[in-house]
Amino acid sequence: MIIGSKLLFYEDLPSTNTQASRLLKEKVQQEGTVVYTDFQTAGRGQTGNKWESGKGKNLLFSIMLYPDTILPEDQFMISMSVSLGICDFLDSHLEGATIKWPNDNYVKNDKIAGILIENSIMGDKIESCVTGIGLNINQVTFPTEIPNAVSLKKVTGKEYTPDQCLNEVLSRLDFRYRQLLYDDRAMIRSEYVSRLYRLNEWHLFRRKGSIFSGRITDVLSSGKLIIEENTGKMSEFGFREIEYVR
Repeated sequence: MIIGSKLLFYEDLPSTNTQASRLLKEKVQQEGTVVYTDFQTAGRGQTGNKWESGKGKNLLFSIMLYPDTILPEDQFMISMSVSLGICDFLDSHLEGATIKWPNDNYVKNDKIAGILIENSIMGDKIESCVTGIGLNINQVTFPTEIPNAVSLKKVTGKEYTPDQCLNEVLSRLDFRYRQLLYDDRAMIRSEYVSRLYRLNEWHLFRRKGSIFSGRITDVLSSGKLIIEENTGKMSEFGFREIEYVR
């Protein structure tokens, strides 16, 4: 086992990603070491967003990795494998789990998990990777500014043991990470695309202030989203270049 080979628990932290990054700066850590906590005082999401979570209700953890066989231009493959690992875990408890590009896991139209991956790149090599994950388990009420959040308990009505869920999801993530390391990347990308939220469905999107109709058809290993516009044009979009409207 790589992911979950060592577990470091803290009752509370500003951020598991911040703590993992600090540990990596101090010395080389065992690959797959997991930093986890019951509560984050300054949890971070993608593009500077905060990650809100009730104390002891959800899974908040970061994994330290050394994916040196992945080229920097293909680093989004790490996000693909992590997203699939979370889907694998969710599939064992409920139906309707999807991946909302670029970094969220959804159940139907609601967000159940988020990913924040921070890579340290030197030249043509990823020296280290901190993969932060927030996965909603038992929380049933969320701040009003997060209207579409959901949890396992909110969907199924069941109470879960967080430590057991952590062990389960780490096992699923470890399987996907091994796929990535052993060059099963075509399968990872194919499965990732097949699990995309709103794949091949016509919806409205916003780019540079203008709204257009299109459908998601693919994601490149670079992470770029491919959308077919209603004009028939195929367009590529990087992070922050496009927004879901409805």
